[in-house]
Amino acid sequence: MANPLSATALVSALRAEGVTVVEHDGWRTNNRNHKGSWGPVNGVVVHHTVTTGTSSTVSLCFNGHADLPGPLCHGVIAKDGTVHLVGNGRANHAGAGDPDVLAAVAAEKATLPAPNQRTTDGNTHFYGFECVNLGDGKDPWPEAQLEAIVRASAALCRAHGWSARSVIGHKEWTSAKIDPRGFAMSDLRSRIAARLAKATTTPATGSTSGSGSGSAKPTYQPFPGADWFKKKPKSAIVTAMGKRLVAVGCSAYAEGPGPQWTEADRASYAKWQRKLGYSGSDADGWPGATSWAALKVPYSS
Repeated sequence: MANPLSATALVSALRAEGVTVVEHDGWRTNNRNHKGSWGPVNGVVVHHTVTTGTSSTVSLCFNGHADLPGPLCHGVIAKDGTVHLVGNGRANHAGAGDPDVLAAVAAEKATLPAPNQRTTDGNTHFYGFECVNLGDGKDPWPEAQLEAIVRASAALCRAHGWSARSVIGHKEWTSAKIDPRGFAMSDLRSRIAARLAKATTTPATGSTSGSGSGSAKPTYQPFPGADWFKKKPKSAIVTAMGKRLVAVGCSAYAEGPGPQWTEADRASYAKWQRKLGYSGSDADGWPGATSWAALKVPYSS
């Protein structure tokens, strides 16, 4: 049991855990606090969205809909592993659930009871992450997304001094839900526990080495930003990226790669995204922060 993190503390905790964070406009004051209490908090609930596409899902979770006003969670975890913050405070995500489950989470018990009651307001007690997935058991869970769920959950656990047992699936809170579907919560908690056993990191902008002079160059190229690529740049970074795509078996090049961004670069990067498990609009060939970090493009000055 703990007081909820402030918006600033939440962002800091996520970034310290190496999470790529996008702050949606207005998220810091987007809440349902006028409808009930927010806190004390006891844990984290993981959901799937039954949607596709990042932008539309973020908009839905920020605004909600006629039957359920937003925010519908605190953060949306996209297929590429980016966490989009949409709410700060009470959110319409957990709903009514089992008080025995809440007690088990608060006590960090190894085994959760069956959720056979719906008498306790989960929106008071849980942070919520909605993860973009159709929830049909067929839509893949890219490793980048699973790792982001692990890191985002670990960030909150670390900030509050909780163990991985403080993270549950929506289906573990109430028998009225089936989410998240497609992976085992026990496996996720094992990964979170392993993450908590490590020291925190900083966001993946490239590792450094040196004698502390502050002038050491990163090993890998920091992500230049999505808009940078859409300007069709001519840069050694593009060449380095293309060589890595060739090396990992994702080439769509007839020649090159060279420094000028072309549709061949985009087609090659789309192959890389699909190799990571992305599909649809999440595999459109435009680099994202998490897939870029996974590619490990050598630093180019």
